[in-house]
Amino acid sequence: MKHRGRHRRRRRGRALRATLAGTALALTAAATLISASQATVADAPGALKPISASEGAGRLPLAEHRVPERWLDRLASSMGRPVGVGTVLAGADRTLRGAADCSTAEKRTLPVEPAATRAYCFGGADTRGWRPGAVTTSGDADDDGRWGGNRVILSGWSRGGAGGGSMDGPAPERGLAKVAFMNADDLGRLHYTWALLAVPVDGGRDYRGLVSSLSGMVWYQDKLLVTTREGDRNALYVYDMDRIQRATVDSDAVGRVRGGWSAHGYRYVLPAVGSYALPGGDDVPRPAAVSLDRSTAPDSLVASEWVSADSDRHTRLWRYALSRDPARSGLLATDSSGHADPVEAYETRTADVRGVLSYGSGWYIDRAADRPAGHGTLWRQDRDGARATECGTDETRHCWSGGSGSLSYWEATGEVWSQSGRTLFALPLASVDRALG
Repeated sequence: MKHRGRHRRRRRGRALRATLAGTALALTAAATLISASQATVADAPGALKPISASEGAGRLPLAEHRVPERWLDRLASSMGRPVGVGTVLAGADRTLRGAADCSTAEKRTLPVEPAATRAYCFGGADTRGWRPGAVTTSGDADDDGRWGGNRVILSGWSRGGAGGGSMDGPAPERGLAKVAFMNADDLGRLHYTWALLAVPVDGGRDYRGLVSSLSGMVWYQDKLLVTTREGDRNALYVYDMDRIQRATVDSDAVGRVRGGWSAHGYRYVLPAVGSYALPGGDDVPRPAAVSLDRSTAPDSLVASEWVSADSDRHTRLWRYALSRDPARSGLLATDSSGHADPVEAYETRTADVRGVLSYGSGWYIDRAADRPAGHGTLWRQDRDGARATECGTDETRHCWSGGSGSLSYWEATGEVWSQSGRTLFALPLASVDRALG
Protein backbone atom coordinates (compact mmCIF):
# COMPACT_ATOMS: atom_id res chain seq x y z
CA MET A 1 0.00 0.00 0.00
CA LYS A 2 1.19 3.50 -0.78
CA HIS A 3 1.08 5.85 2.20
CA ARG A 4 -0.57 8.68 0.36
CA GLY A 5 -0.34 11.28 3.08
CA ARG A 6 2.93 10.32 4.68
CA HIS A 7 5.84 12.77 4.84
CA ARG A 8 3.87 15.56 3.14
CA ARG A 9 4.37 19.11 4.41
CA ARG A 10 1.59 20.91 2.63
CA ARG A 11 -0.02 22.33 5.75
CA ARG A 12 -3.52 22.20 4.37
CA GLY A 13 -4.64 22.10 7.97
CA ARG A 14 -4.16 25.84 8.46
CA ALA A 15 -6.93 26.45 5.95
CA LEU A 16 -9.17 23.99 7.81
CA ARG A 17 -8.81 25.49 11.29
CA ALA A 18 -11.65 27.96 10.96
CA THR A 19 -13.95 25.26 9.59
CA LEU A 20 -13.11 22.58 12.13
CA ALA A 21 -12.65 24.62 15.29
CA GLY A 22 -16.29 25.84 15.42
CA THR A 23 -17.73 27.56 18.45
CA ALA A 24 -17.90 26.19 21.98
CA LEU A 25 -20.66 23.64 22.49
CA ALA A 26 -23.44 24.22 24.95
CA LEU A 27 -21.80 21.81 27.36
CA THR A 28 -20.43 24.06 30.05
CA ALA A 29 -23.54 24.15 32.23
CA ALA A 30 -23.37 20.44 32.96
CA ALA A 31 -19.60 20.47 33.33
CA THR A 32 -19.50 23.32 35.85
CA LEU A 33 -21.21 21.41 38.63
CA ILE A 34 -18.17 21.35 40.92
CA SER A 35 -18.72 20.28 44.50
CA ALA A 36 -17.28 22.10 47.47
CA SER A 37 -15.01 19.15 48.18
CA GLN A 38 -13.18 19.97 44.95
CA ALA A 39 -12.71 23.64 45.65
CA THR A 40 -9.30 23.40 47.31
CA VAL A 41 -6.67 24.97 45.05
CA ALA A 42 -4.04 22.39 44.18
CA ASP A 43 -0.48 23.22 45.07
CA ALA A 44 1.39 24.44 42.01
CA PRO A 45 4.05 21.91 40.95
CA GLY A 46 6.53 24.64 40.00
CA ALA A 47 8.97 24.50 37.11
CA LEU A 48 10.09 21.37 35.30
CA LYS A 49 13.44 20.17 36.57
CA PRO A 50 15.79 18.92 33.81
CA ILE A 51 17.57 15.69 34.70
CA SER A 52 20.26 13.81 32.83
CA ALA A 53 18.76 11.57 30.15
CA SER A 54 21.97 9.55 29.90
CA GLU A 55 22.43 8.53 33.53
CA GLY A 56 20.64 8.17 36.85
CA ALA A 57 16.92 8.88 37.17
CA GLY A 58 16.54 10.19 33.63
CA ARG A 59 18.01 7.19 31.85
CA LEU A 60 15.40 4.87 30.35
CA PRO A 61 16.78 2.97 27.34
CA LEU A 62 14.23 0.92 25.41
CA ALA A 63 15.44 -2.18 23.57
CA GLU A 64 13.73 -2.69 20.21
CA HIS A 65 12.54 -6.19 19.31
CA ARG A 66 10.93 -7.03 15.98
CA VAL A 67 8.53 -9.90 15.44
CA PRO A 68 10.22 -12.10 12.79
CA GLU A 69 8.90 -11.33 9.32
CA ARG A 70 8.33 -15.02 8.70
CA TRP A 71 5.93 -15.13 11.67
CA LEU A 72 3.85 -12.30 10.23
CA ASP A 73 3.94 -13.81 6.73
CA ARG A 74 2.85 -17.19 8.11
CA LEU A 75 -0.06 -15.55 9.92
CA ALA A 76 -1.09 -13.62 6.80
CA SER A 77 -0.82 -16.78 4.72
CA SER A 78 -3.31 -18.50 7.02
CA MET A 79 -5.65 -15.56 7.66
CA GLY A 80 -5.60 -13.92 4.25
CA ARG A 81 -3.99 -10.83 2.80
CA PRO A 82 -3.77 -7.97 5.34
CA VAL A 83 -5.90 -4.87 4.84
CA GLY A 84 -5.32 -1.20 5.60
CA VAL A 85 -7.13 1.52 7.51
CA GLY A 86 -9.34 2.46 4.55
CA THR A 87 -10.85 -1.02 4.43
CA VAL A 88 -11.55 -0.96 8.16
CA LEU A 89 -13.24 2.45 7.91
CA ALA A 90 -15.38 1.26 5.02
CA GLY A 91 -16.91 -1.23 7.44
CA ALA A 92 -17.56 1.33 10.20
CA ASP A 93 -21.18 0.52 11.05
CA ARG A 94 -21.55 2.03 14.53
CA THR A 95 -22.25 5.68 15.33
CA LEU A 96 -21.11 7.77 18.26
CA ARG A 97 -23.79 9.88 19.88
CA GLY A 98 -23.37 13.60 19.34
CA ALA A 99 -23.10 16.07 22.21
CA ALA A 100 -26.85 16.76 22.22
CA ASP A 101 -27.53 13.08 22.85
CA CYS A 102 -24.94 12.59 25.60
CA SER A 103 -26.44 12.29 29.06
CA THR A 104 -26.05 14.95 31.74
CA ALA A 105 -23.70 12.62 33.64
CA GLU A 106 -21.55 12.15 30.55
CA LYS A 107 -21.38 15.92 29.91
CA ARG A 108 -20.46 16.50 33.54
CA THR A 109 -17.13 14.75 32.92
CA LEU A 110 -16.09 17.37 30.34
CA PRO A 111 -13.59 20.17 31.08
CA VAL A 112 -15.05 23.27 32.69
CA GLU A 113 -12.41 25.77 31.57
CA PRO A 114 -11.62 25.91 28.74
CA ALA A 115 -14.82 24.31 27.45
CA ALA A 116 -14.88 21.48 24.95
CA THR A 117 -15.86 22.49 21.42
CA ARG A 118 -16.65 18.94 20.31
CA ALA A 119 -18.05 16.02 22.28
CA TYR A 120 -19.30 12.53 21.43
CA CYS A 121 -20.34 9.53 23.50
CA PHE A 122 -19.93 5.79 23.02
CA GLY A 123 -22.88 3.52 23.69
CA GLY A 124 -23.04 1.65 26.98
CA ALA A 125 -23.73 -1.73 25.39
CA ASP A 126 -20.65 -1.33 23.21
CA THR A 127 -18.28 -0.50 26.06
CA ARG A 128 -19.74 -2.08 29.20
CA GLY A 129 -16.96 -3.89 31.05
CA TRP A 130 -14.28 -2.03 29.06
CA ARG A 131 -12.07 0.77 30.33
CA PRO A 132 -11.11 3.68 28.03
CA GLY A 133 -7.53 4.83 28.17
CA ALA A 134 -5.93 6.24 25.04
CA VAL A 135 -6.63 8.49 22.04
CA THR A 136 -4.63 9.23 18.89
CA THR A 137 -5.57 10.55 15.44
CA SER A 138 -4.49 10.78 11.82
CA GLY A 139 -3.16 14.18 12.91
CA ASP A 140 -0.42 12.18 14.62
CA ALA A 141 -0.02 9.83 11.68
CA ASP A 142 0.57 12.50 9.05
CA ASP A 143 1.19 16.21 9.26
CA ASP A 144 -1.66 17.04 6.87
CA GLY A 145 -4.05 15.41 9.33
CA ARG A 146 -5.24 12.65 7.00
CA TRP A 147 -4.43 9.02 6.36
CA GLY A 148 -4.92 8.55 2.66
CA GLY A 149 -8.18 10.38 2.02
CA ASN A 150 -9.62 10.11 5.53
CA ARG A 151 -9.52 11.91 8.83
CA VAL A 152 -9.36 9.23 11.51
CA ILE A 153 -9.60 9.04 15.30
CA LEU A 154 -8.53 5.97 17.30
CA SER A 155 -9.77 5.24 20.82
CA GLY A 156 -8.16 2.45 22.86
CA TRP A 157 -10.05 0.34 25.43
CA SER A 158 -9.13 -2.49 27.83
CA ARG A 159 -11.26 -5.28 29.21
CA GLY A 160 -11.67 -5.06 32.97
CA GLY A 161 -8.88 -3.37 34.94
CA ALA A 162 -8.90 -1.05 37.92
CA GLY A 163 -11.50 1.44 36.80
CA GLY A 164 -10.69 4.87 38.16
CA GLY A 165 -7.91 3.55 40.37
CA SER A 166 -4.18 3.13 40.11
CA MET A 167 -2.65 2.54 36.72
CA ASP A 168 -0.74 -0.19 38.49
CA GLY A 169 -4.04 -1.89 39.31
CA PRO A 170 -4.94 -5.42 38.30
CA ALA A 171 -4.43 -6.47 34.71
CA PRO A 172 -7.53 -6.61 32.52
CA GLU A 173 -9.47 -9.61 33.77
CA ARG A 174 -9.76 -11.17 30.34
CA GLY A 175 -6.50 -9.94 28.88
CA LEU A 176 -8.04 -8.00 26.01
CA ALA A 177 -7.49 -4.60 24.43
CA LYS A 178 -9.32 -3.11 21.45
CA VAL A 179 -9.26 0.04 19.34
CA ALA A 180 -12.20 1.92 17.87
CA PHE A 181 -11.39 3.09 14.31
CA MET A 182 -13.48 6.23 13.73
CA ASN A 183 -14.16 7.83 10.37
CA ALA A 184 -13.93 11.56 11.18
CA ASP A 185 -14.47 12.95 7.67
CA ASP A 186 -17.80 14.29 8.91
CA LEU A 187 -17.16 15.64 12.39
CA GLY A 188 -20.88 16.04 12.88
CA ARG A 189 -21.33 12.27 12.78
CA LEU A 190 -18.54 9.85 13.68
CA HIS A 191 -18.81 6.25 12.50
CA TYR A 192 -16.59 3.52 13.92
CA THR A 193 -15.79 -0.17 14.14
CA TRP A 194 -13.56 -2.24 16.45
CA ALA A 195 -10.26 -4.04 15.98
CA LEU A 196 -8.67 -6.30 18.61
CA LEU A 197 -4.98 -5.90 19.54
CA ALA A 198 -3.06 -9.17 19.59
CA VAL A 199 0.43 -10.64 19.87
CA PRO A 200 1.64 -13.42 17.50
CA VAL A 201 2.67 -16.68 19.18
CA ASP A 202 3.90 -20.12 18.13
CA GLY A 203 5.97 -18.81 15.24
CA GLY A 204 3.01 -16.96 13.72
CA ARG A 205 0.71 -19.99 13.78
CA ASP A 206 -1.59 -18.30 16.30
CA TYR A 207 -2.09 -15.09 18.31
CA ARG A 208 -3.22 -14.16 21.80
CA GLY A 209 -4.94 -11.05 23.10
CA LEU A 210 -2.78 -8.17 24.36
CA VAL A 211 -2.81 -8.43 28.16
CA SER A 212 -2.67 -4.77 29.04
CA SER A 213 -4.52 -1.66 30.13
CA LEU A 214 -4.07 0.90 27.36
CA SER A 215 -3.04 4.14 29.06
CA GLY A 216 -1.19 5.67 26.08
CA MET A 217 -1.23 5.34 22.31
CA VAL A 218 0.46 7.13 19.38
CA TRP A 219 -0.16 6.55 15.67
CA TYR A 220 2.90 7.78 13.78
CA GLN A 221 3.29 7.17 10.04
CA ASP A 222 2.29 3.53 9.49
CA LYS A 223 2.86 2.36 13.09
CA LEU A 224 0.68 2.36 16.18
CA LEU A 225 2.62 2.39 19.47
CA VAL A 226 0.70 1.49 22.64
CA THR A 227 1.80 1.41 26.27
CA THR A 228 1.60 -1.94 28.00
CA ARG A 229 1.40 -3.11 31.58
CA GLU A 230 2.03 -6.76 30.85
CA GLY A 231 3.95 -8.82 33.37
CA ASP A 232 7.07 -8.87 31.20
CA ARG A 233 9.49 -5.99 30.54
CA ASN A 234 7.75 -4.63 27.45
CA ALA A 235 7.03 -0.91 27.69
CA LEU A 236 5.49 -0.40 24.23
CA TYR A 237 4.00 -2.69 21.63
CA VAL A 238 4.17 -1.77 17.94
CA TYR A 239 1.44 -2.43 15.36
CA ASP A 240 1.57 -1.95 11.60
CA MET A 241 -1.46 -0.15 10.18
CA ASP A 242 -0.97 -1.96 6.87
CA ARG A 243 -1.06 -5.37 8.58
CA ILE A 244 -4.63 -5.46 9.84
CA GLN A 245 -6.09 -8.96 9.53
CA ARG A 246 -9.71 -9.99 9.08
CA ALA A 247 -11.29 -12.40 11.56
CA THR A 248 -13.25 -15.19 9.88
CA VAL A 249 -15.19 -16.68 12.80
CA ASP A 250 -17.59 -14.75 15.04
CA SER A 251 -17.00 -16.06 18.55
CA ASP A 252 -15.73 -14.94 21.97
CA ALA A 253 -12.48 -16.83 21.44
CA VAL A 254 -9.20 -15.16 20.45
CA GLY A 255 -6.89 -16.74 17.91
CA ARG A 256 -7.11 -19.90 15.81
CA VAL A 257 -10.39 -21.76 16.26
CA ARG A 258 -12.19 -24.52 14.42
CA GLY A 259 -13.10 -23.14 11.02
CA GLY A 260 -10.74 -20.15 11.03
CA TRP A 261 -9.76 -17.19 13.18
CA SER A 262 -11.61 -15.33 15.91
CA ALA A 263 -11.09 -11.89 17.49
CA HIS A 264 -13.58 -11.94 20.39
CA GLY A 265 -16.45 -11.15 18.05
CA TYR A 266 -14.74 -8.28 16.22
CA ARG A 267 -14.10 -8.28 12.49
CA TYR A 268 -10.49 -7.12 12.58
CA VAL A 269 -7.35 -7.90 14.56
CA LEU A 270 -3.94 -6.21 14.66
CA PRO A 271 -1.02 -8.58 15.35
CA ALA A 272 1.97 -6.84 16.95
CA VAL A 273 5.03 -6.41 14.73
CA GLY A 274 7.45 -5.41 17.49
CA SER A 275 7.96 -4.07 20.99
CA TYR A 276 10.26 -1.90 23.11
CA ALA A 277 11.50 -3.57 26.28
CA LEU A 278 12.56 -1.94 29.53
CA PRO A 279 15.95 -2.59 31.13
CA GLY A 280 16.13 -5.06 34.02
CA GLY A 281 15.74 -4.09 37.66
CA ASP A 282 12.90 -3.95 40.16
CA ASP A 283 12.69 -0.15 40.31
CA VAL A 284 12.69 0.60 36.57
CA PRO A 285 9.93 3.11 35.71
CA ARG A 286 7.33 2.24 33.11
CA PRO A 287 5.93 4.82 30.66
CA ALA A 288 2.19 5.15 31.28
CA ALA A 289 1.22 8.11 29.08
CA VAL A 290 2.63 8.94 25.63
CA SER A 291 1.97 11.46 22.87
CA LEU A 292 3.53 12.85 19.70
CA ASP A 293 5.33 16.18 19.44
CA ARG A 294 5.61 17.55 15.89
CA SER A 295 7.23 20.81 17.03
CA THR A 296 10.66 19.13 17.37
CA ALA A 297 13.14 18.09 14.70
CA PRO A 298 12.91 15.18 14.26
CA ASP A 299 9.39 14.50 15.49
CA SER A 300 9.45 12.97 18.94
CA LEU A 301 7.52 10.74 21.31
CA VAL A 302 7.08 12.03 24.86
CA ALA A 303 6.26 9.80 27.81
CA SER A 304 5.33 10.12 31.46
CA GLU A 305 5.30 7.59 34.27
CA TRP A 306 2.48 7.27 36.78
CA VAL A 307 3.36 8.19 40.39
CA SER A 308 0.73 8.29 43.12
CA ALA A 309 0.13 11.43 45.15
CA ASP A 310 1.37 9.76 48.35
CA SER A 311 4.70 8.71 46.80
CA ASP A 312 7.95 10.15 48.14
CA ARG A 313 9.36 10.75 44.65
CA HIS A 314 8.54 12.95 41.66
CA THR A 315 7.09 12.03 38.27
CA ARG A 316 9.57 11.67 35.40
CA LEU A 317 9.03 12.73 31.79
CA TRP A 318 11.04 11.55 28.78
CA ARG A 319 11.42 12.49 25.13
CA TYR A 320 12.50 10.00 22.43
CA ALA A 321 13.42 10.94 18.86
CA LEU A 322 11.52 9.18 16.07
CA SER A 323 13.47 7.68 13.20
CA ARG A 324 13.97 9.58 9.94
CA ASP A 325 15.02 6.42 8.12
CA PRO A 326 12.35 5.53 5.50
CA ALA A 327 13.11 1.86 6.14
CA ARG A 328 12.13 2.36 9.80
CA SER A 329 8.93 4.34 9.33
CA GLY A 330 7.04 5.00 12.53
CA LEU A 331 9.73 3.60 14.85
CA LEU A 332 11.93 5.19 17.49
CA ALA A 333 15.45 6.24 16.58
CA THR A 334 17.86 3.59 17.87
CA ASP A 335 21.62 3.20 18.18
CA SER A 336 23.71 0.40 16.65
CA SER A 337 22.70 -1.96 19.45
CA GLY A 338 19.00 -1.42 18.86
CA HIS A 339 18.40 0.77 21.92
CA ALA A 340 16.31 3.95 21.96
CA ASP A 341 17.66 6.38 24.52
CA PRO A 342 15.75 9.48 25.67
CA VAL A 343 17.07 12.77 24.34
CA GLU A 344 15.52 14.77 27.19
CA ALA A 345 14.26 14.01 30.68
CA TYR A 346 12.54 16.06 33.38
CA GLU A 347 11.01 15.74 36.82
CA THR A 348 7.70 17.30 37.79
CA ARG A 349 6.03 17.50 41.18
CA THR A 350 2.69 16.77 39.48
CA ALA A 351 1.43 13.37 40.62
CA ASP A 352 -1.36 11.10 39.32
CA VAL A 353 -0.49 12.02 35.72
CA ARG A 354 -2.90 10.45 33.23
CA GLY A 355 -1.92 12.34 30.08
CA VAL A 356 1.08 14.25 28.80
CA LEU A 357 1.53 16.51 25.78
CA SER A 358 4.51 18.56 24.64
CA TYR A 359 4.39 21.31 22.03
CA GLY A 360 6.77 24.22 21.59
CA SER A 361 8.25 25.16 24.95
CA GLY A 362 5.36 23.87 27.05
CA TRP A 363 4.44 20.53 28.58
CA TYR A 364 0.73 19.98 29.26
CA ILE A 365 0.16 17.55 32.10
CA ASP A 366 -3.22 16.06 32.96
CA ARG A 367 -3.53 15.33 36.66
CA ALA A 368 -6.34 13.00 37.71
CA ALA A 369 -9.16 14.10 39.97
CA ASP A 370 -8.87 13.56 43.71
CA ARG A 371 -12.03 11.47 43.70
CA PRO A 372 -13.84 9.35 41.07
CA ALA A 373 -16.61 11.86 40.26
CA GLY A 374 -14.40 14.94 40.47
CA HIS A 375 -12.57 17.12 37.97
CA GLY A 376 -8.85 17.03 37.33
CA THR A 377 -6.27 19.73 36.62
CA LEU A 378 -4.45 20.51 33.38
CA TRP A 379 -1.06 22.08 34.11
CA ARG A 380 1.16 23.83 31.57
CA GLN A 381 4.74 23.52 32.77
CA ASP A 382 8.12 24.63 31.49
CA ARG A 383 11.49 25.45 33.03
CA ASP A 384 10.13 28.74 34.40
CA GLY A 385 7.05 27.57 36.26
CA ALA A 386 3.56 26.10 36.07
CA ARG A 387 0.09 27.43 35.38
CA ALA A 388 -3.40 25.96 35.43
CA THR A 389 -6.77 27.44 34.53
CA GLU A 390 -9.13 28.58 37.27
CA CYS A 391 -12.90 28.21 37.27
CA GLY A 392 -15.94 28.62 39.50
CA THR A 393 -16.64 31.35 41.99
CA ASP A 394 -13.94 29.98 44.30
CA GLU A 395 -11.34 29.97 41.48
CA THR A 396 -10.57 26.30 41.87
CA ARG A 397 -8.00 24.77 39.53
CA HIS A 398 -10.01 21.55 39.26
CA CYS A 399 -11.29 22.58 35.84
CA TRP A 400 -10.18 19.71 33.60
CA SER A 401 -11.93 16.44 32.93
CA GLY A 402 -11.47 14.17 35.92
CA GLY A 403 -11.62 10.89 34.05
CA SER A 404 -9.58 11.85 31.00
CA GLY A 405 -6.64 9.85 29.80
CA SER A 406 -4.13 10.49 27.06
CA LEU A 407 -3.82 13.81 25.23
CA SER A 408 -3.35 14.03 21.46
CA TYR A 409 -2.67 17.24 19.52
CA TRP A 410 -4.01 17.40 15.95
CA GLU A 411 -1.60 19.99 14.58
CA ALA A 412 -3.44 20.48 11.27
CA THR A 413 -6.60 21.65 13.08
CA GLY A 414 -5.03 23.03 16.27
CA GLU A 415 -7.19 20.77 18.47
CA VAL A 416 -6.40 18.61 21.49
CA TRP A 417 -8.34 15.34 21.72
CA SER A 418 -8.93 13.33 24.87
CA GLN A 419 -11.52 11.05 26.42
CA SER A 420 -13.28 10.86 29.77
CA GLY A 421 -15.16 7.63 30.33
CA ARG A 422 -17.43 7.11 27.35
CA THR A 423 -17.12 10.78 26.34
CA LEU A 424 -14.67 11.70 23.57
CA PHE A 425 -13.95 15.43 23.33
CA ALA A 426 -11.79 18.07 21.67
CA LEU A 427 -10.91 21.73 22.13
CA PRO A 428 -8.38 24.13 20.56
CA LEU A 429 -4.92 24.17 22.16
CA ALA A 430 -5.05 27.94 21.71
CA SER A 431 -8.04 28.09 24.07
CA VAL A 432 -6.01 26.23 26.70
CA ASP A 433 -3.19 28.75 26.39
CA ARG A 434 -5.62 31.71 26.50
CA ALA A 435 -7.26 30.33 29.63
CA LEU A 436 -3.86 30.20 31.29
CA GLY A 437 -3.46 33.97 30.79
